[in-house]
Amino acid sequence: MWNGPAFDGAKIALLCGANVLTYLRDDKDGIPFRGMWDLAGGGREGNESPLDCARRETREEFGLIVDPDSVVWERRHEPLAPGGLGSYFFVARIEKAAVDAIHFGEEGQRWSLMPINAFLKHANAVPHLKSRLAAYMLGMAMQAAR
Repeated sequence: MWNGPAFDGAKIALLCGANVLTYLRDDKDGIPFRGMWDLAGGGREGNESPLDCARRETREEFGLIVDPDSVVWERRHEPLAPGGLGSYFFVARIEKAAVDAIHFGEEGQRWSLMPINAFLKHANAVPHLKSRLAAYMLGMAMQAAR
């Protein structure tokens, strides 16, 4: 049971080495960011917590169970549109064995284990997710430089 601030949904960047797990969204009318490269996650259901939301969506989209201990970063973000409640963004580390076990769901055209830098530079990736992942990567680089 979540008793924190209301939110619309959660996304999670699943990192495997220098790669991020992505999927190409369906190219259908009426869906946001149609035909763009996206990360796991989606809308909140019921009273689930932000991490439970991201974990459920990852299970539905990729057949993967994200271990809460693998999550290395979390941020709450203000809504992108008026009337929204905000969202959460997580970063988790996964092993190659998890990638090998993917069972892609019914949403999206295909998935890819994409180099992180390629996702960050991709003209057809969801823009706000690129900036959120870039913020994480910048923080890690600054931490490593200390």
